[in-house]
This record gives sequence, structure tokens and C-alpha cells, in this order.
Amino acid sequence: MEKIKKTLKDYPFMRWLVLLLSSLVMFMNYYFYDALSPLKDLMQQNLGFTSADYGIFVSAYSVPNIFLLMAVLGGIILDRIGIRITGTLFISLMAIGASITAYGASDVYINGGPMYEFMGSFLKSYSPELKMTYVGFFIFGLGAETSIVALSKVIVKWFKGKEIALALGLNLAIGRLGTALALNLSPILAEPNSQWVNAIWFGVILLWVGLLIFIIYMLLDVKLDRQIKETLPKEAEDEFKWQDLLDLVTNRTFIFIALLCVTFYSAIFPFMKFAPDLLMNKYGMERQVAGNISSILVYGTMLLTPLFGWIADYKGKSATMMYLGSGLLLVAHLMFAETMIVPYIPIFLLGVAFALVPAAMWPAVTKIVGENKIGTAYGAMFSVQNLGLWGFPILIGSVLEATNPGVAEKLAKGVDAVYDYRIAMWIFASTGVLGLVFAFLLKRDDKVSGYGLEQPNKQE
Repeated sequence: MEKIKKTLKDYPFMRWLVLLLSSLVMFMNYYFYDALSPLKDLMQQNLGFTSADYGIFVSAYSVPNIFLLMAVLGGIILDRIGIRITGTLFISLMAIGASITAYGASDVYINGGPMYEFMGSFLKSYSPELKMTYVGFFIFGLGAETSIVALSKVIVKWFKGKEIALALGLNLAIGRLGTALALNLSPILAEPNSQWVNAIWFGVILLWVGLLIFIIYMLLDVKLDRQIKETLPKEAEDEFKWQDLLDLVTNRTFIFIALLCVTFYSAIFPFMKFAPDLLMNKYGMERQVAGNISSILVYGTMLLTPLFGWIADYKGKSATMMYLGSGLLLVAHLMFAETMIVPYIPIFLLGVAFALVPAAMWPAVTKIVGENKIGTAYGAMFSVQNLGLWGFPILIGSVLEATNPGVAEKLAKGVDAVYDYRIAMWIFASTGVLGLVFAFLLKRDDKVSGYGLEQPNKQE
């Protein structure tokens, strides 16, 4: 029998090096996305935003991925033209969009810089500041979601059949370190108030560094592709076909996991956009303290996501883990809505949930679809997920204004006022109920479909 030639991904050092490089790019992505969360009140003071305006701004991230279907189209593009071109294009869009966002909040722009007059010439009920930052965050979102799909496919490409859940868990953990650092560092960089935009520009610099890191990864990817072509016979290559997309959207197991994805993430990422402001208003915390406490959620997931990924790799029970995570999500949001319990407890519970579900969910998709369709599958899930990331910030911002009349006007005048988040938190809690339903249906369907979501991921 002919001995099978080893490729780069068969060497543990090379696999883990690739994981580190791709995770650093994910880190830059997550950092910029969450760098604005502790700055909500500063955007209100310096850019004249209301809570509703802030919700509209945050929602810009998801608009291209929903209404232009860019997350799913990006996944299809990824499967058809490969990781290198797709990753370079969309990571570049991230960096460009972030730069525009920072410019839209800068004194240069606000004091009549290029495009200010044009942005003020239409849709006059919205400020030029809101429109320019919206455009920037729109372009950032256009690049960010597909780049996450590309980086996830990098992990699948190098780790499928090996420590895939652990690798994806570590990838998420390092990415979330970006979120945690943003929550800790943005309030510091925003001091003094007159230099608050420095907190945004720092995230911009990180994204351009991330593009350079991805270019370094591409050198390894080129060599691996050459080795794979030498190792596999031509007929073994599995090309993407358009029929694959139809097969995907008619797969009942995939539908359940996609619906769980949108309900779960709707209660996490939009909540993180409001979490520091919630703590400042409900508990009277300073911005720095509120950012630090919010980051506990993320630091917890950095430790627990790889652990739960290891369990899914070697012990299985992925469907059960998704069910438990959805339940914890519901409990945590109800605590914020109805109690004055110390915020560390619900934040900790959210962190456990945020580790359980992703550690089980993303590797589980590789059991449902083949590697040639993984970009399309992840892209479709990100597209559905973005429905929540788009709609919930708008909904929560509008609910805060409707249930707290006059607060925005008082804050704009420098008068002390606080937002009551009770109704907003009940809305977040409702997604936990839906998540439980879809997680239950997924767990039940796995017994019929035979995909083995409860079985270990690692192949012997």
C-alpha cells in the first residue's frame, strides 16, 4: 500500500500556528466591533446622538449582510474562489469602513471637513455625523461577517477530523479577547473627553495590522493547497455546486441550528452594545467600572469556550450543550430585568452560556455539511444571525426612548438622568425562550437525522 504523504496541516506546530494567525485577525475584528460599546454616552454628548440614533448606528453593521445578502454571498464566493482572495478583499473592507467611522466622529469632519456639507444635504432629520459613521460601520460590517466566515473556514480546513471544536473554541476565545480589551481599554483611551475619538482610531490601526497578518497566513495556505493537490486524485476534489445551496436551506437540522443561532446571538451581541450603559444607569457605575464588569462576560468565555470545545471533541453532547446555554441566557436576562442582584452573577451566567452554545454549534455544522459547502453554510448562518444584530439594536434603542421620555433631551443639556432598562431586558429574555425551543427541536431532530451531534467530533 502506498504511504500517504503528509501535508502542512498534519504537523501540530503548523496547525496551531495557523490557528494563532487567524485568531489574531479575529481579535482585531472583535475589538473594533465592541470598541464603541463603552462610548455610547460620549457619542450622545459629542455627536448629538439619542439612544435611537445609537441603535440605528449599531444596526448599520448588519444591513449589508441582510438586505444585500452579503454574508451568504460571501460564503458562496469563499467556496468558489477560495480563502486567499476572499479574505484579503473583505478584511480590507473592514479596515476601510472602520477608518470612515472614525473620520465621521472626528473633529475634522464635525467642523466642516470633506463630505460634511454633502452629508447634511439629504435626509435632514438625521445628522451628518450619524450618516457618515453609519456609512463607515456599514462598510465595516460588509467586510467583517464574510471575513469571519473565511477565518472559520481556515480553521475547518486545517483541523477537520482533528481537534476542530477545541480549535474553533480557541479561535473564538482569542477573538473575544478583542471584545474584552475593547471594553476595558476604550474608556481609558477616551479620556480626556476632548480626545475620545482616539478610542476609535486605535481600533482602526489594529484592523490594518490584521490585514498584514492575513497576508502572512496566505503564504502557508498556498503551500498547503499545492500539497493537497499532489496528495489527492483529481476525481476526489469536491467542488461547490449551486444545488448545494438549495440542499442547505431545505435541510431541517440546518434550519433548526440557524434559528438557534439568530435567537441566541440576538441576546448577546446587541446586549453587549448596551451593557455598559445598562450598568451605568441601573447601578450608577462610572464608565470605566461598567466597561470592566461587562468584560467579565468575555473573559469567562475565553476560558470556558476551549474547555467546552474539548468536551465536544472528546465526549460529544453538542446538542445538549446548546440546550443548556439557551436556558442560562434566559435566566441571566431575567435577573437584569427584575432584580438588583450584583451584576457579576448574571454577567457570569451569560458568559457560561456564551461559551456553551458557540463551542458546540459551529463545529456541529461541519457534521451537517461537507467541507466544500462550509463557507456557504457559515455564510447563511451569519446572514440569518445578522437579522438579530440589525433589528435588536434599533428595537432596544427605540424602546429605551419610548419608555424613558425626556431622558435623551436632559442628557444632551448636561442634566443628570437615567434610563430604565427593565422592558428592554424583557425583550432580550424573550430570545432565550425561543432559543430553548429551537435547541430542544435540534436535540430531538438529531436522533432522527443521524448526524451524530451528540457524538464526539474527533475521529479516531
